[in-house]
Amino acid sequence: MKVYFCGSIRGGRDDVHVYRRIVHALQSYGSVLTEHVSSSEISERGEAGGDRAVHHRDVDWLRQSDVVVAEVTQPSLGVGYELGRAVAMETKVLCLFRPASGRSLSAMIRGAEDGDRFVVKDYREDEVENVLEEFFNCLKRT
Repeated sequence: MKVYFCGSIRGGRDDVHVYRRIVHALQSYGSVLTEHVSSSEISERGEAGGDRAVHHRDVDWLRQSDVVVAEVTQPSLGVGYELGRAVAMETKVLCLFRPASGRSLSAMIRGAEDGDRFVVKDYREDEVENVLEEFFNCLKRT
């Protein structure tokens, strides 16, 4: 299975430690095409190589993906764009949100939940592995 992981880069890197935990857990379900998102070496300035190259590479990875997992606690225009593309491609999506952050999740994300193709889960950092296990077990049944 090919997994596309979304997390904020230019929108803020405060949650990179959470991204590392999620990517580590996702690797037990398949190949994580975007594991670099969890690297502490990437700053808010983004990656080298130019914006157009990053866009085209990431859209190509989205096309290859069987599932998209997005940590959406830190607002990010890029993550929102990736989620919109994934929906248009009819790729299954799991969005993870931590209410303890004190933030409010966008209505466009929370309201898109349909229980099947687009799932939104509130979680605590210490339960992310269980949330992922539940999601991927449901994928196997469909």
